[in-house]
Formats: sequence, C-alpha cells, structure tokens
Amino acid sequence: MTPKYKKILTIVIPIVISVGLVWYSLSKVPLGQIIVEAKKADFKWIFLSVICLSLSHLSRAYRWLFMLEPLGYNVRFKNSAMAVFSTYLINYGIPRSGEVARATILSNYEGVPFEKGFGTIVAERVADLFMMMIVVAITLVIQFDYIKAFFSERLNTNLFVLLLILMIVFAGLVLFLRQSKSQIFKKIKTFINGLIEGALSIFKMKKKWAFIAHTLFIWGMYLLMFYTTTFAFEPLENIPLAAVMIGFISASFSVAATNGGTGAYPAAVYAAFSIFGISKDPSFAFGWVLWGSQTLMIIVLGGLSLIYLPIYNRKKSTV
Repeated sequence: MTPKYKKILTIVIPIVISVGLVWYSLSKVPLGQIIVEAKKADFKWIFLSVICLSLSHLSRAYRWLFMLEPLGYNVRFKNSAMAVFSTYLINYGIPRSGEVARATILSNYEGVPFEKGFGTIVAERVADLFMMMIVVAITLVIQFDYIKAFFSERLNTNLFVLLLILMIVFAGLVLFLRQSKSQIFKKIKTFINGLIEGALSIFKMKKKWAFIAHTLFIWGMYLLMFYTTTFAFEPLENIPLAAVMIGFISASFSVAATNGGTGAYPAAVYAAFSIFGISKDPSFAFGWVLWGSQTLMIIVLGGLSLIYLPIYNRKKSTV
C-alpha cells in the first residue's frame, strides 16, 4: 500500500468508526430522549467537571516544561498551554495529528527542534500509559470481589477455558518475542524496551518529583471530572464506585481509539454502566453531556489558542 493511501485510511477509518458509533448511540436512545434527560441535569456539576479538565490540561502544559528544560529550552508557559489546547482540538480532525502540531508549534515559536519536542511528547504519553495501567490495577484490586462475582455469574466453563487458552497463548508469544531473532519481532521488542526506557528516564529528570506530582494531579482531575458529573444526573447519584472506575477506563480508551471520542464516548459509558444495571437513558445522556462539555471547552480554548498564538509571539518578538 502506498503512503498516500495509508494517509487517507488513517483519516477516513476513524471518521467512519466515529459516524458508526454516533449512529449506534442514537439507535439505542433517540436524540430527543437524550435531550430530555440532559435538560434534567444539574449543570453546576457539569461546569465543575469542565474546570477539572481545564486544570488538568494546564498542569500538563506546566509539566511539559520539566521535560524541555534539561534539553536547554526555557519555554514560556503560555506557549506550552496554547500548544496543549491546540493539540486536543486538532485531534478531533485526525487522531494523533495534534501531537505533531504541538511539536511544530513549539518549533515555530520557541525554537525547539521538532524531533526533540516530539520526543518529549512520546515520553509524556508513556507516563500517561503507565498511569492508565495503575488506574486499571487499582480498580481490579479495590473492586475485586465485585468483579469476581460479576464474572462468576456470567462466565460459563467454555468461556473460562477460552480465556485460559488465550492467556497461555499470550504468555507463549511473550516468551517467543524475547527469544526470537526475526526482524519484525526485534522491532516490536525494541519498541517495548523503548517505552520502558522512556518511562524510567522520568526518574532521572532533575525535577522528577514535580513531574510525578503533576502527573498524579492530571489523572486525579480526570477521575474527578468523571465522578463529579455523576452528581448532575439524579439516577446516577448513588452510582457504585466500581461503575465510576470502570466507566472512566472505558471512556478513556474510547477517546484514544477515535477522534476525541466522537460517538464512542457515550457508547463506552453505556457499555460500562450497563454492567451495573444502570438504565440506558441516563447512561447515554451522561456520556453525551460529559463528552459535549469537554468538546465545547476544547473548541473554545483550542480555537482561541490557535488564533492568539501568532499574536502573542509577534508581541514578544517586538520587545
């Protein structure tokens, strides 16, 4: 396949998936019913969730400075913040293209070479990946009894055997990967080792504890954003902690897999909440309202950032 067609597919496939998921969501609960449920929401909690998300993005922008400083670049916080907000807006168009744009913005306005800026973004994503793994692990530990009971009720013997076989196959692949001399497997192994090395390099950073503190704050705000929104919907006021944690994980993966979670976010929330017997109307309304408020915030702040970036840096260049 030529690079041209690969590029087209990377744009078209996420859009098709997003459109399909929007259709799926609206086929489960009509738009009119979602609007009815949304009108019942207490929007002071929605506003609070947006504040939490905004603070997480500002913390991400500040955390980025800790990674750039050892490279010899004292980047202005305003440029870092505007680059971060621009990233999320651009990702709604083409997934992961925002990271490229973010490194480009820094290159244009702060003189940071693209490859160095992009390298710090990759290392940052490795840290976020580890945080997601920690959230998943914590969820499994604190909700182990519930999850065990849930799967015990629903898993039959055949499915259990299938899962066991898959685990054995996975373990075999890991063992094969470690010993294989195949070029493809060597590249996979090199990539995985690179991720681990990138994550461990954080501990060698001059301001590593500040970086770790900001990372914990960012993910704390993510969780708080999701949790506070449940108070906006009366049917979700007594939602179990397990539902919140699993819903957050499911929704987070949906954002990573599609254009900013378009269509996928409410579907992912519904899939998680349905496990706990929560009805589909408030589940989809929760997902759409939370995703919509996030999207509106990104459109406003990301759009203003793209507009103000050249103005702010033109003023600085004339000082």
